[in-house]
Order: sequence, then C-alpha cells, then structure tokens
Amino acid sequence: MKLAVVGTGYVGLVLGACMAESGNDVTCVDKDAAKVRMLRRGKIPIYEPGLEEMVKRNKTEGRLMFTTDLPKAVRAAEVVFIAVGTPQGEDGSADLRHVMGVAREIARAMNGYKVIVNKSTVPVGTAEKVREVVRRETTHPFSVVSNPEFLKQGAAVDDFMKPDRVVIGAEDPRAAELMVKLHKPFTRTGAPIMVMDCPSAELSKYASNAFLATKISFMNEVANVCDLFGADVDRVRQAVGADRRIGTSFLFPGVGYGGSCFPKDVKAVTKFSADKKYDFKILKAVDAVNESQKRVLVKKIEAHFGAGLKGKTIAVWGLAFKPKTDDMREAPAVPIIEALLAKGAKVQAYDPEAMKTARGIFGTRISYSTRNYDALKGADALAVITEWQEFREPDFARIKKLMRTPVVFDGRNIYQPDQMKAQGFTYFSIGR
Repeated sequence: MKLAVVGTGYVGLVLGACMAESGNDVTCVDKDAAKVRMLRRGKIPIYEPGLEEMVKRNKTEGRLMFTTDLPKAVRAAEVVFIAVGTPQGEDGSADLRHVMGVAREIARAMNGYKVIVNKSTVPVGTAEKVREVVRRETTHPFSVVSNPEFLKQGAAVDDFMKPDRVVIGAEDPRAAELMVKLHKPFTRTGAPIMVMDCPSAELSKYASNAFLATKISFMNEVANVCDLFGADVDRVRQAVGADRRIGTSFLFPGVGYGGSCFPKDVKAVTKFSADKKYDFKILKAVDAVNESQKRVLVKKIEAHFGAGLKGKTIAVWGLAFKPKTDDMREAPAVPIIEALLAKGAKVQAYDPEAMKTARGIFGTRISYSTRNYDALKGADALAVITEWQEFREPDFARIKKLMRTPVVFDGRNIYQPDQMKAQGFTYFSIGR
C-alpha cells in the first residue's frame, strides 16, 4: 500500500519506518529541509532503540522515502497520516493549528479518494473538525479516520510491531476496511483491532494515558504516607499489585512522571472536559500530585544538609524523563536541578543519551560528565533521577571513594536500603 506520513517527529518517524518494514511504500513529509536531508542520509534526530537501523534498512530497500514536497506525496498515496505536534497551550488545551494546517494542505493536493488519518493525539471532536476543513478545500471524495498511537518511548518500535491493540475510529466502512487491512500484519498474535466511532477512538488514547498517570500519582502519594509511618512502599506495592484487578504495572513510586504524553494529556482531558462544563476532579488532583512529587527529593536533600545547600555539590544521574530516550520534555530532572541551583548548590550531571538536550536547557549553569563516575568526583551527594540500566549495579566502593561524603538520594528506589547501609552509605529513597 502507498502511504504518506506528514510529520517526522517521534510518532511520524516510528509510524513510517514500521509501516515500511511490513512492506508498504511510505513517503515521510517534513517542511524542515535540513531534517529531511539528515533522514535521507539514514540519520535520525531522536534516540529510540532500533529505529535508526529500521530507517536505514527500509530506505536502502526503497520502501521509505523522505521529502519536503507534500502535494507530490499526497497525490501518490492511498492513505495520508497526520503526525504533527499538538503542543499544549497555556490553558492546557491541545494546539491544533499544525493539524488543521496540514489537513488544509492535504485537501488542496488531493487528486482522488484519500483516507486521511489523525495519528497525532488530538482532543475529542478533532476528526469532525478535520473533515470540515478538508470539505471546504476539495471536491474529491475522502474519509477521515482516528488512529491513535499507544507507543512508549524507549520501546516504541516493539510497541508498534507487536501492539496490545489497534484502535480505529472510522464512520466510513470503506476506510475502516482499508485500515484493518493495513494493520493486520501487526496483529497476527491475536491483538484485537477495535473499530469504533471517531470520538470514542480519540478519547481512548487520552483515557489510557490519564489512567496510567493516575496510577503513578496514587502510588507516589502512598509512598509519601509510607515515609510518615515507617512503612515500606515496596512491600505495599507488591501486595497491591498481586490483586489481579489492579496489576503490577505503573505502581513504582518515584519523583513523578514526565515526557510528551502524560503531563500534556492529563491537562488536555481536564481542559476539553471543562469546555463541556465537566469538572474532572480526579485528573486535577493527579496533575497537582505529580507537580509536588517533583519537589520531594529536593526536600529530602534540604532536610539532610540542614544549613542549606550553598557550596554543596550534587551529582545527578539521569536527565531524560525515562530510560532509553533523550527526551527531557517535562522531565522531573529539570525542576529538581533548577531547585538545587536556586538554593546555591553546584550540579554535576550525567545521562547516557540526554546530555545534548540538557545543554540546551541548562547551558553553562551545571557541569556535564561524559561518564557516570566522573559526575561523582568531590560530590557531597548523589541524586538518582532516571533509572537507566547502567545505574542499577554500579561499583559502590568506587562511588564511595569518589564522593566527598557517601550520601545517596535514590529518586527511583533502584537500590536496597539495608545493602546501602551495609556499604557505609547514608541513603534516602521514596517511601522506604
């Protein structure tokens, strides 16, 4: 099948590469000429395990192409995916200017029947808005489909190739049939392809992310209560997760969630619900808890050092909002480091992939280390903020030797308190 994907960000690039991997001819469109030139060389602007290899392979095989020429790509395609950004507005709403602008361009380029697919995360009712925009610009027949993505950064390729489910919002049977055919190669293990109306499909993505964010914030609240009563949140988490109605996923406490999805989507649901005069109280609380959780580690650091942090050196391990990505959008590391700097501390940071991104945020206000152990030299404390695999089993004797004082603030509970104490560390975690 011949496909066009407008937007080569995180979603669009994964979509294009994976669709090409299954044998489709895919043209990815972006208005950024420099980015297109990079992609044509087989280089990708983001870090996502397995993606660069897939892009190179399918480009070499001639199934994946990159261009700035949107009209040409649209005319050659049967299905056109819109995968552009929907940045958060000041009021929490999703900004649809890019989506509507692309829809208008697609309509003007059409030369026959097209299936236009909203792949971007968009508020409920967007499919109808896209339909209206396209209808005003063309006399050609078309269908608008909502096909939300459910990709985890750091595991996006695997999530696309082996999905838990595929959600297709389509009122037109012709479009629904085509979309089912397109996704069948990815569901041979039995994952359901769910065909529904567009509003239900649009809400499915938001509801999923909002529920996962709720689980995280709830467990963070439980961890804070554990700190007050001397309970062990790991024991509590295991007991709660053993209930099949609840499950074990997303029950790990920490310093809050981040990224491009959870924070934005929670706020978006709150906003478009409010537009319909509905007060989504739970999600307001989820958002508030998450923001406060980002300050918990700093409070623990302040409480330990007592007299303040001026002149203290804090080593930070982990800057990305989660492992296996270089994305620092809404990353807990940002407000944590900003708070440490505001209190007069010096920060020495390390992350396996997010160092370039961090330099764009902090500039010369912090120091950057090329290796994890280098960040520890002369440090008064280590703060672990992102649970990269390489942090899980470090050389603790070496850590102790490099640091001025052996103090660890574990924002992801990756170490065991008794073991850290036995090795001579002053150790703080979340809810233990």
